[in-house]
Amino acid sequence: MSLLPSEFVRCVHLSKKARSGDSEISILSDVSLSIKRGETVAILGASGSGKTTLLTLLGGLDIPTTGEIYLNGQQLNVLNEEQRAAIRAQNIGFIFQSFQLLPTLTALENVMLPFEIQYISHKIAKAEATEWLKQVGLGKRLHHYPSQLSGGEQQRVGIARAFITRPKIILADEMTGNLDTHTGQLVMDVMFSLNQSHLTTLVLVTHDEHLASKCQSRYMLSEGILQTC
Repeated sequence: MSLLPSEFVRCVHLSKKARSGDSEISILSDVSLSIKRGETVAILGASGSGKTTLLTLLGGLDIPTTGEIYLNGQQLNVLNEEQRAAIRAQNIGFIFQSFQLLPTLTALENVMLPFEIQYISHKIAKAEATEWLKQVGLGKRLHHYPSQLSGGEQQRVGIARAFITRPKIILADEMTGNLDTHTGQLVMDVMFSLNQSHLTTLVLVTHDEHLASKCQSRYMLSEGILQTC
């Protein structure tokens, strides 16, 4: 199956099941979804509805039990983990609710990490990371460790780290879930500003309807079934 010129992601009849003892649990059921290049998408749903599982599949971190996933022309579900990792490195930035910063690295070193994993020179990685931290308002916090940063500052480090490789798509999992309302709003303003300036496709998993309202397309996931809001 080929993607339409405007499509960046297509999911076709996805299902995901997991074993629990002697029984099988259905997490996602017959999910189909099309996301355009540069589109902002919110996936709403209560805890346990399958939102994070769907995001994990879109990011190639897992494969579905049945169905097909296409990302930027590549069919993810037929690739092995090494091949999917290469596609993630080329196309995807992740932002997590729990920030996922390494505590022994400074803000600058955390943002440099994706470049250093790809063996990009230290000089280039440092210059790029410095610039991205400035863009998220942390130019004066380069050498602070995560424990020395507020929750909102840590999440802005996470945003800078996600954008440094200039990904084609950002996948964000409850990225304001650990922040108070005011701080969460500030973080999302930074997120949408960068998304617009870099024309990045954005998929947010959230339970926050106000946040979802900022996106061009909204879906509700309930008991593994995806519907348009």
